[in-house]
Formats: sequence, structure tokens, C-alpha cells
Amino acid sequence: MQDHIVVLTGAGISAESGLSTFRDNGGLWEEHSVYDVATPEAFVRNQELVLRFYNDRRRQLESAEPNQAHRLLAELEQRYRVTVITQNVDDLHERGGSSNVIHLHGELTKARSSRSPELVYDIGYRDISTGDTCERGSQLRPHIVWFGEEVPLLETAAEVVRTADHLLIVGTSLQVYPAAGLVYEVDRGVPITVIDPGEPASVSRARVIRKGAAEGVAEWVAQLT
Repeated sequence: MQDHIVVLTGAGISAESGLSTFRDNGGLWEEHSVYDVATPEAFVRNQELVLRFYNDRRRQLESAEPNQAHRLLAELEQRYRVTVITQNVDDLHERGGSSNVIHLHGELTKARSSRSPELVYDIGYRDISTGDTCERGSQLRPHIVWFGEEVPLLETAAEVVRTADHLLIVGTSLQVYPAAGLVYEVDRGVPITVIDPGEPASVSRARVIRKGAAEGVAEWVAQLT
């Protein structure tokens, strides 16, 4: 039976593809405070600004390419069972070849009804504009989990982590909860590796590779195989 590798990824893995990260910009995403563009209250207060912000990020994503870290994780599927749990809203894992990805914080390439959250639509890299509505007539919003909202796939992700034979953490500071709490769901005795060039929050018994995502994943895969 194949070992199950569970990978938890954050903004650092996409930074090497040119996508800006929240924590590297002093709590700003492209000059905007999260309270202006990433809360339900912000959407009520200034819908046009919020939609424009995510439209810009969608365009940026369309021109970005998966990097070596994304591709190496995808190649692991040739030998192992692999589940990627990502805090990222981009589609670079899928475009890099990963077939089993759980998006904790939503997906930039989808829109959903602002009143009926079960109505979700694939929009690719197209804009969402004021006046774009779901089939029930409600304004569409980005399919993103904003600050202050529940993380609907959190328990699904926790169940996956409990089945891991290896837990690999790439490009996340492990400081954003509730996602960071997933590391405590892993069974005792399962090896944990953290790849981050900065100072990730300490995880007991974890091995830390202080390198960027691509270089660190390459080193980890070489040792695994």
C-alpha cells in the first residue's frame, strides 16, 4: 500500500511564481489593508473596491506559472498517494499537475452567490462586476474565505491529516489559524518537515529546512526517494 503524503502549503510556495504574499507586505496586499478587501464588512461597505481587487489578482494569476515546487509535489503522485491542503487561493497546484487539492481559503477562479453560498461557479480568470448575479438574482462575490468567516473544509482537511504517513509543510509561517492547527492532528510518530526560509512557528519534533520552496522541496524529495 502506498504511503500517504499530506502537504500543507501557504503563500511562500506561490511567491516563487511571482504572486505577492500578505505577510511580506506588512499586512498589506498590494497596498490594501485586509480590512478593506478581505472581510464581509468590506464587501458591504465598498463592493466595487473588493471586486476590483480580486479581479486584479485573477489577472495576475493568469500570467503566473507553477514553479518547481508545485511540479515536484505533483510528480510524487507517480509513487505515492498525495493530498495537498493549501491556504492559497491560486490554481498553481492544479496547473502544476496535482490531482488532489483541498483549498481551505477558497479559489480565485470561482465565484459564488453572496446570499446562497452553495451556488458556486467556475469563472476562470474573468472579472466579476457589480450587477453580475447568480441564477437566483444575488450579486456574485469571490469564492474566498474572508477574515471572520468559517473555513468550511477545515474538518475535511483534519481528517486527511490524521491519515498521513508524512506531513510536509511548505511556505507557511504556521501563524494563521485555524489552518495552522492542522499540524496537531497528525498521528504521533509521523515525520513532519517544515520548509520555510524564515522563522516558522515552532512545531515540536518537526525537522526544518530553511530554504525557499523550490530548493527545499527538491531536497526533501531527494531524501524521500
